[in-house]
Amino acid sequence: MSTTTALPVSDKLKALALDLTKPKTFPRSPREKLAGYVLAGRTLDKCRAVLNGTNGEYHFNCPLDRYFFDFTGIDADDFKAKVAAGATDEEMAEFVSQHAKTRPAIEVIKWNNEWRDKRLSDLPDGLQEFMETYIPQFIPKNRPVHVFFDVYDIEEQRM
Repeated sequence: MSTTTALPVSDKLKALALDLTKPKTFPRSPREKLAGYVLAGRTLDKCRAVLNGTNGEYHFNCPLDRYFFDFTGIDADDFKAKVAAGATDEEMAEFVSQHAKTRPAIEVIKWNNEWRDKRLSDLPDGLQEFMETYIPQFIPKNRPVHVFFDVYDIEEQRM
């Protein structure tokens, strides 16, 4: 299955999906954990919205989501198929726990902390270049960005 393949939208999924086309409606902070992983809850919110056609400017399986999928070894298409079936947060947490690469807890903790603390200068070159124009365009001048996740939380008015 391809991430571009349309999956049927269940009533359960429709009830769970955020409408990210509405002002002041955002996916979860990348800092929030699902199944013990940062980025996972945000990835889930965007996936539901994409499947529901209410994603607005948000994309599923974007480079940020890929960091989660690459670390866990979870296939984005398998994740999407489970979401399309109307899985709740709890069911998705179980799915992630069952399908993620088995690692010692400290590896997951370190990965989460690395992402929570990742400075812009630690990002891949292409993402640093993108942020160089993105931040002045979308982040108020009086709001300093200390770490990468600040970009999302400031722009989406959580900080």
